[in-house]
Amino acid sequence: MATVTILPSGKTIEAEVGKTLLETVIAAGEKLKHECDGNSECGSCHLFVQAGRKSVSRIQPIENQKLDTMVGIGSKSRLACQARIIGDEDITIELLGFASGF
Repeated sequence: MATVTILPSGKTIEAEVGKTLLETVIAAGEKLKHECDGNSECGSCHLFVQAGRKSVSRIQPIENQKLDTMVGIGSKSRLACQARIIGDEDITIELLGFASGF
């Protein structure tokens, strides 16, 4: 299990290997838009992985294609519906204001 810290709230949750970051955020009681039900079609669950990227799955072509069409993307950008927890290193993610209700 990895401990996931969710910014800007600072909330932490223990997350199981194999779960997506979206599932983890929702389980923590945080708000995060996800309009396409996890199909990498809308990009509304875009977030930044600030730390612990070794514990998060690599970007797959379907996610990369969607990120390429979006504005405000950086090297830490991920779609929460596609990024899976694969290790036990602690992870810090940042929910973005336009997608998270902040």
